Order: sequence, then C-alpha cells, then structure tokens
Amino acid sequence: MDVIIEGFRIGVEQMTLLEAVAVFFGLLSVWYAKKEKILVFPTGIISVTIYVKICFGAKLYADMSINAYYFIMSIYGWYVWAKKTDTANHIPIASNNKTENSSSLLILLLSYFVLSFLLENYTDSDVPHWDAVTTSFAFTAMWLMAKKKIENWIAWIITDLISIPLYFYKGYILTSFQFLVFLALAIAGYFSWRQKLATLKNEEN
Repeated sequence: MDVIIEGFRIGVEQMTLLEAVAVFFGLLSVWYAKKEKILVFPTGIISVTIYVKICFGAKLYADMSINAYYFIMSIYGWYVWAKKTDTANHIPIASNNKTENSSSLLILLLSYFVLSFLLENYTDSDVPHWDAVTTSFAFTAMWLMAKKKIENWIAWIITDLISIPLYFYKGYILTSFQFLVFLALAIAGYFSWRQKLATLKNEEN
C-alpha cells in the first residue's frame, strides 16, 4: 500500500499539464457515458487526442493507435447517439444477440493477433502482448459503446483491469489512477444501463 501511495505522490509531482487535462476530460467522458449523455463523445475526443501524444512518448504504440481509433469512433458514436428513432426518441440501450456476440469476439481476437504481431516485429515496445490485449479489449468496447450495447461496459471493465498495472509499470501513475476510477465508473455504468435496459423491456411487454 505504501508503494502505491508513494508512486501516486511521485506521479502527481511529475504530472504534466497535458496529462492532467487528458485525465480530467477522460473521467468526465466516462461519467457522461454512465449517465447516457451524448457529451461522452466531445469530452472523450479531447482526452483521446492528448493521449495519442502521451502513448507515443511511452512507446505504447497499440494504445496510441486505439486512441486514434477512439477519435474516429467518437465521431461515429456521436452521430449514432444523436440519431432519432422517431420524432422524440434517440437510439435506445440494447444488448447483443448471438451474432453480435460472435462479431465482438472476432473483433477482439483479430485485433489482438494483428497488434501482437506488429508490436513484436515492427516496434521497440517492451510490453507488446500486454499493450495488444488491453488495446483489443478497448477496441471492442468502443465499437459496442458506439452501438449503445450494454456489453461495452464488460469490455471496458476488462480494459481498465489490465490498464491499471500497465500504466503504473510505465510510470504514468496518475493515468493508472485514472483507470482505477474508470473501473469504478464502468462497474456503476454497467448496473445503471442494466436497470435502464430492464425498464425498456418491461415497457415493451
């Protein structure tokens, strides 16, 4: 525990203004996601744009690419969430069917193997598989979030659990702490969305 506290203290001391801004908007974005607010996307765009630079400096090339992907998917998700299904309602929360679960698993596995191969053979990354696995789960999570699927929270929870020690190991203590907060928000987001989804299903029946 003392090591974590000391690491956090050092991380705060070494924190740049850029990382602080990225952390702030990252946390804000996840909070808006939990609340099912469309502001999840513009706040997220600010955070991921900054993290492209941060990840490059940390040689986390897969995470750098996933942040660039987040930017693209945030634009797409912003459009999907803003789209109305009728004159009054926006796209509702939904869960995956069997086909969508299979597609999500395929995205996860394909992205992992491709990223692992590229990182091992074409970069100087010292954590290629660690970087690839967290990125592949995040890749899948962002796709599911843009589609407003409740399973996105499960993928984010796994992403956060892997990212906490990864960024701590890399010396980005504040970012590691950010993922700890992300984990708590993702768990809360999952239960919040599950309750809303159950209400929607009851209203349909």
